[in-house]
Amino acid sequence: MSIPKEELLKTVERLKGIEVLVVGDLILDRYIWGSVDRISPEAPVPVVNVNKIEDRSGGAGNVVNNLINLGCVVRLSGFIGDDDEGRVLSGIFDLQHVNREGIIKIENRPTSLKTRVIAQRQQVVRIDREDLKFPGNALCEGLAAVIDAQIDSSNAVIVSDYGKGTIAESVLKRLRAARAAGRFKIDSRPLVLDPHPRNYEGYKGFNVAKPNRKEAEIASGIAITDLKSAEKAAQVIQKKWETDLVIITLGEDGLLMSQPDGKILHLETQALEVFDVSGAGDTVTAVFTAALATGATPMIAGYLANMAAAVVVAEVGTVPISLDGLKSQILKVYKLES
Repeated sequence: MSIPKEELLKTVERLKGIEVLVVGDLILDRYIWGSVDRISPEAPVPVVNVNKIEDRSGGAGNVVNNLINLGCVVRLSGFIGDDDEGRVLSGIFDLQHVNREGIIKIENRPTSLKTRVIAQRQQVVRIDREDLKFPGNALCEGLAAVIDAQIDSSNAVIVSDYGKGTIAESVLKRLRAARAAGRFKIDSRPLVLDPHPRNYEGYKGFNVAKPNRKEAEIASGIAITDLKSAEKAAQVIQKKWETDLVIITLGEDGLLMSQPDGKILHLETQALEVFDVSGAGDTVTAVFTAALATGATPMIAGYLANMAAAVVVAEVGTVPISLDGLKSQILKVYKLES
């Protein structure tokens, strides 16, 4: 590997204390863990005997989980409902010592809830309850103002768009204006986007965009069938969205990065086992952004993000990376290559 192991480990140590503002859709992930030993007599479906119910913060909250586990300081902005699920999410963020002053509570709008039933390490069904409409101009303008007030006290800003109605045009407009004013630069307070097709027309002016394969195909109009087509898609997105850098996560094919100087970097996946890819994109976003915010080069940030993804896909459910887990993966990779 072209990057010394010591350089990667030093960058990981510098992640601690980095201040990141996360803006995006807040979702409560509820996991119902159980076992199956028979089929229901009422319908041809498995009967799940529940052993445990676990609540985690999902959506933009999973980006937060990764950042917190890396030792970063996190501010969070978005919407929750005035309901039990919203209170559960708030409690989770409080336990993590997340600054949630930027979260706006909305009456008569449910907090997004995704319930996953898992038995024998396999997901049986997922049940979603959510309202996908934009909350209204006044609320979106209010959120945009709250976000703007937090930019200059952050080392980086992540926009985690899950298409649930938080990332309205008023929010994107305020962020575009901030970058035009010089408040965001890729090597100084980077503005990083994890996109959703719902808002493709409004994405301009981000320093980094990180679509997955499917999102990149939709954004570029190019079917990604190999590295050459992935490279072309990344360059189209880079120009279309006026970003400095584009990362496309390619699942079992690793990730591809189109850098500010036009050079392409492809990193093959390091995952030996893949149980669940859900949340891996959030891990890549969190690690890459935090590393950039330390002053690391995009190449170093890319290597660390790719290593982190290899760790989390080996777990069942959406599981964040940890500082120790990332260090262990670095040491494992270099030991295998020696």
